[in-house]
Formats: sequence, structure tokens, C-alpha cells
Amino acid sequence: MIDFDGIRGRFESLSPYLGERERRLFAATEAKAAGFGGIAAVSQITGMAVSTIGRGLKELATGTQLEAGRVRRPGGGCKPLVQTDASLLSDLLGLVEPDARGDPMSPLRWTCKSLRQLACELRHLGHKISHTVVGELLKRQKFSLQGNRKTREGEQHPDRDGQFNFINGAVKAALAKEQPVISVDTKKKELVGDFKNAGREWRPQGNPEEVRVHDFLIKELGRAVPYGIYDLATNTGWVSVGMDNDTAAFAVNTIRRWWYEIGHSLYGEAKRLVITADGGGSNGSRVRLWKRELQILADEIGIAVEVHHLPPGTSKWNHIEHKLFSFISMNWRAKPLVSYQVILELISATTTKSGLAVYCELDQAKYQKGIVISDEEMDTLALVRDNFHGEWNYTINPRHIQYKAVIP
Repeated sequence: MIDFDGIRGRFESLSPYLGERERRLFAATEAKAAGFGGIAAVSQITGMAVSTIGRGLKELATGTQLEAGRVRRPGGGCKPLVQTDASLLSDLLGLVEPDARGDPMSPLRWTCKSLRQLACELRHLGHKISHTVVGELLKRQKFSLQGNRKTREGEQHPDRDGQFNFINGAVKAALAKEQPVISVDTKKKELVGDFKNAGREWRPQGNPEEVRVHDFLIKELGRAVPYGIYDLATNTGWVSVGMDNDTAAFAVNTIRRWWYEIGHSLYGEAKRLVITADGGGSNGSRVRLWKRELQILADEIGIAVEVHHLPPGTSKWNHIEHKLFSFISMNWRAKPLVSYQVILELISATTTKSGLAVYCELDQAKYQKGIVISDEEMDTLALVRDNFHGEWNYTINPRHIQYKAVIP
């Protein structure tokens, strides 16, 4: 009587460790030991073909030995598809050429080049192939899954390098005279609540923190608007977390709070405050409200405010991006920003080996959008534009102080 359970148990235990030939010989040995009906029984248990078990019995009977490293005799097994189907490889490469999307004659002009889609198109061309074989062929041809890479910066402003040199000179001169120099910008707005936050952190295995599936605004919580200031001289940051609109008034109020809380005590003898900022957003070079609010600030603190905007398309080079915001993002990775208090704590806890310290406050004020500043009001500003790109480089003096044009 054939021991079906015994054969099945031995096969399931050994199969993961056996190669093709070893499994064939194992099946043949079990069939021979089982006697009459053994071949059919072992085939049923293992799923191996009767002919395969028969070949194994012949190898056992004749003592056939194979060359080292081979599992079949020379010439055994199916031929590779690229040998039996001469046009397969060229048709496949034609489908995955980098320019295939733009070729009007390409079958995949407007479709994603998934393995299944490629296999489907090849079958339409008369080839018999599965998506797994498509993947194997692509790997042999040194193809791999590729994402997009940001390398093209677009058209550059002709004075881009000149503006960077101008800003660098102004910053160095101010630091040498111990004048405050700050970099400012708005960090990405964040939904407040139990939403997914990018990144990973250490947790017990199989116990990820559960968050919402969809990122829909929770009206009761709203959005957090972090506006940051980075002090180049002291390696410190200040972040106001707004609860309303990201406007120029909000941006300047953040600078105001930084000055009264920290800046004034550090730079009590300062004659001017130097600000580097992006060319767009709430602190954009064309935003009239930004200049009006800076004028009010200059009148309050009694020192000139010198502003330098980065040229278009270069916001990533702003000091605050890689000196402050990047470390905040690293510190709160994978942590749901469930409340404003959590956001404040995570930002305040951000540190670096170089000694970065960050101060953070919540700004609950309301900021109106769409405020229009008239030409007449702009004429009242004590604004002096530099001779080199005055739209990017300008100084706003306190209105009770006489001022004159800057001569480079």
C-alpha cells in the first residue's frame, strides 16, 4: 500500500532545498520504492509529469551523470524565446525606446509601459510571451524601473549669477559689520489632523500608526501655515505657525515678533536689517503689501530694512530651505500632525549637530486676503531701489530718517 502522507510530507519538507534534477530523482526514488502504481501516485502528490518521473527512473537505472553545474543534459529543456522567435527582442526594444511615447506610430504612445501592457502589445504583434518573460528580457538588456529626475531648471534669467553675487556681497558686508541677516520663507502648508506624513520611524514590528486614508481638510482643525526666519549669524530659527491666510502681513508680522522677542536683544545697535527672500509668494518682489508692511516695521523699529530677492526659479538656494526647513521635515517625518500643539513641539525640538536652535509660536491672528495698495500709498514709502535690479534689491528706510539713493 502506498504511503501517500509520507511521500507528501517528505516532498514538502525537501522541495525548497532541491533543484530541478534533485526533485526529479527524489520523485523517481519514491516511485520505485512504492512499487506498482508508484509513478502515478508520486505524480499526483508532487504535481510532476509522469514523463519527468520516468526520466528520473532511467537516470537512476543507468547512473547517468551530468556535468558540474548542469541540471539537464546538453540541449534539454525549452529553447529561449529570443532564439525561437527572431523578431521578439527587436519588437520589444522598439516598444520601450525612450522616445516611444512621442512616436505617433508607437502602440504605447499614450499608455504606461507596464510589463503586462508590453506583453499584450507583443502578443498583438504575433509573439507568444508572458509578462514575467518580458521582465526577464528587459533585465538582460540592462533596463530597470526609472523615475523622473529633476535636472532641467528651465530658462535662466541672464542676470541670475549676477544677482547671486550681489546678494552674497551684501550678506558678507552686513555680517562683517555685525548687522542682522535673516532668510525668510513660507514652509509648505500642512493639514492638521491624523493624516499621513511622509517618512518612516522606528515602531514595534507590525504596529504602524494608523492615519486617515484620504487627505480631506478637517474644518475644525484647518491648516497650519509655518512661516520661518533663519538667522545666518547665530544659526537659529524662528517659526510662526499661522492658522489663517499666508499673506504679506502675516510674513512681516513674523519678522516683527522675531525682532521683539530675539533680534532686538542680539542686535540692539543695528543700523539695518538685511532680508533675503524668494521672488514669489507672500514675500514676493512684486507684492506691494509686502513693501507697505515692511515700511510700517521699519518705522516701528527705527532701522532700515534692506531686501534682496533670489532670482526666478532659485528658491531652493534660499538659506532657510536647507538650514532650517529641511531639518524640520526630517524631525517630524512619519509623525501625524494631529494638533497645533504637536506641530509647535516638533518644530521647537528640531536640532542639528551644528547647534541649530528653533523657536516656535502660534499666530492666531486673522489676515485678510486681497488687500490692494494704491499708487498713492506706494509713493509715501521711503523705498530706495538699488541701481542693480531695483525690483530685486531695495531698502526701506524709517520715514523719520532722511535717505538717499544707494550708489553701488
